Amino acid sequence: MRTMELKTKLEILADAAKYDASCASSGAVRRSSLDGRGIGSTEGMGICHSYTPDGRCVSLLKILLTNACIYDCVYCINRLSSNVRRARFTVEEVVQLTLDFYSRNYIEGLFLSSGIVKSPDHTMGELVEVARQLRVDHDFRGYIHLKTIPDAAPELLADAGRFADRLSVNVELPQRESLQTLAPEKDEQTIRVAMGRLRTHIDDTKDARRERVASSLRSKPAAAPPFIATGQSTQLIVGADTSNDRQIIGLAARLYASYRLSRIYYSAFSPIPDASKRLPLVAPPLQRESRLYQSDWLLRHYGFSVDELLPPERPHLALEIDPKFAWALAHPEFFPLDVNRAPREALLRVPGFGRRTVDRILRSRSVRAVRSDDLKRLGVQPAKALPFVVLPDHRPKGNASAVLRNTVARLNPAKAMQLELYA
Repeated sequence: MRTMELKTKLEILADAAKYDASCASSGAVRRSSLDGRGIGSTEGMGICHSYTPDGRCVSLLKILLTNACIYDCVYCINRLSSNVRRARFTVEEVVQLTLDFYSRNYIEGLFLSSGIVKSPDHTMGELVEVARQLRVDHDFRGYIHLKTIPDAAPELLADAGRFADRLSVNVELPQRESLQTLAPEKDEQTIRVAMGRLRTHIDDTKDARRERVASSLRSKPAAAPPFIATGQSTQLIVGADTSNDRQIIGLAARLYASYRLSRIYYSAFSPIPDASKRLPLVAPPLQRESRLYQSDWLLRHYGFSVDELLPPERPHLALEIDPKFAWALAHPEFFPLDVNRAPREALLRVPGFGRRTVDRILRSRSVRAVRSDDLKRLGVQPAKALPFVVLPDHRPKGNASAVLRNTVARLNPAKAMQLELYA
């Protein structure tokens, strides 16, 4: 009977956790039990059915401690007024499930979130206790990601960071007014303070580790204990309010700058049963979520600014064209680029050129000139990149703007209808 009860809880609370997208295990401290001590490891490139380069699927147990909640956030399926089935794990049940799933080789870690029961401190205390028991009592060395509760006491957030590889503090809605209207129990300032405290802990730990190395006379000094080694993340819900893409990406840029977040996750709003009239009736297109992720990547790794990706007069991303291609169409004066002369930051703006591709090009051109036949070998899709570049044996023909439009029409005729947006 107890086994059936636990299986029912797992069914309910694993399904309830699917709405939280803010989890990934890349960058975790390398720990393993290959030396015969401990349980688990952090080996692998990701979680939640992510894939390693060799095609291996790695996953984690992603559940809620409970889907009961004293908050009544309008957009949340688990809100206080929702008519969903409720369930609640004990701390010991989550610990045992994690160990059992790992021993069966089903998972490589745990992502644990929760609704708020009794109080933020009570709930955060139970989340921390799960992580503490796994790490201390069972020497679990797999990945642990905890969803934090901003209203909880600072010492509980600090304890969470000592046991978890990553913590997430979800901003959820891009506009303060939306949070006040749709999630009245939550406060933007409280969320920001919690994120700031985590950043301070991370910075202090890094400083302490550097000082210990610098002051030690040993060749391999003992490292200071890490504090959420993979950093903190957050999640923004897309389409639950009237925020446009420029507002969302603008907020993301400020969050990265202020709190050095490891990652921001974008989650397309999903209509829920018995929804409030204050919520939209339909979900935003999933392609919008994808374009936001692409813009986020360009912002962090390709040197683009918010104004370049989304100027004030174009506050929404085009769904049919990826944001780098859209920027290229809007700036024909920037192209074509000489692949053998252009600096790295310019090459990163060429459609079809990724960071690794650009690094390969730079290494290759230091030995000999890169020609059109080399592009595919270097990881480039020639059809996508050639209209934007000059090579010893290639130069785009005709007006740059016309060349770009003809290229889009050739690659995907449906996209050509959107080009007038970038004229």
